[in-house]
Amino acid sequence: MKLKDRVAIVTGGGKGIGKAISLAFAKEGAVVVMAARDAAAMEGTAREIRAGGGRADRVVTDVRQGDQVKHMVAYTLDTFGKIDILVNNAAVAGPTANLSDIDLKIWNDVMAVNLTGAVLCTKEVLGPMIDARGGNIINISSEGGRSGFPMRSPYAVSKRAIIALTETVAIEAGPYGIRVNCISPGRVRGERVEKVAKDKAKALGLAYEEVIAGMTVDCSIGRFVEPSEVAAAAVFLASDESSAITGETIVVSCGKHMLH
Repeated sequence: MKLKDRVAIVTGGGKGIGKAISLAFAKEGAVVVMAARDAAAMEGTAREIRAGGGRADRVVTDVRQGDQVKHMVAYTLDTFGKIDILVNNAAVAGPTANLSDIDLKIWNDVMAVNLTGAVLCTKEVLGPMIDARGGNIINISSEGGRSGFPMRSPYAVSKRAIIALTETVAIEAGPYGIRVNCISPGRVRGERVEKVAKDKAKALGLAYEEVIAGMTVDCSIGRFVEPSEVAAAAVFLASDESSAITGETIVVSCGKHMLH
């Protein structure tokens, strides 16, 4: 097992990419602590993990709230004694609209979850990781943040900033044996991409099926990314197999990065 007895916090761990990462980590022997607002989704994932012989726990956490993040980290340390891995995955899709039509409050809400939430979680785990002289932080960005993304500016800006956060913290934390890396998925099959497609179809007066079909034309493989494929990259980055890799962004996009 690649992650045997390591303790991993996965934010947004109850569904989508976070669920896939939680399941993959547990399969590789990690103790998984999920942190999200949706208690029911986390409990469902925890039951799947336990049914497969893995170990899982959950802490209801709004990553926008510093006190809740502190509680989540303290609970994990009190219960399991250490934190080896943090996956900053919690995120919201945000609106589908031109920047000129986006309310500032909505902009700030997206930034609070997608960017500030990752900052708060990272700040809280760095202390115990520095004390332990080791640790692993994996941030989830998006190909939507690596180039212009019309009608999705809050999401794109927040995900671009995640890459800068990754590189900066990798430099700062490297002397303590802490690695910090990033995964940049393309369009991942699931509820979020379906919602975005519906919103775009409504905003532009297009058929939903037309929008969905257009989402993979700029991918060399010509399909959506599966959540399990993002999870496989996370397992690699969390394991000793990537021991010399830090400050990097791994693209998992079915070739979208080549055909912008």
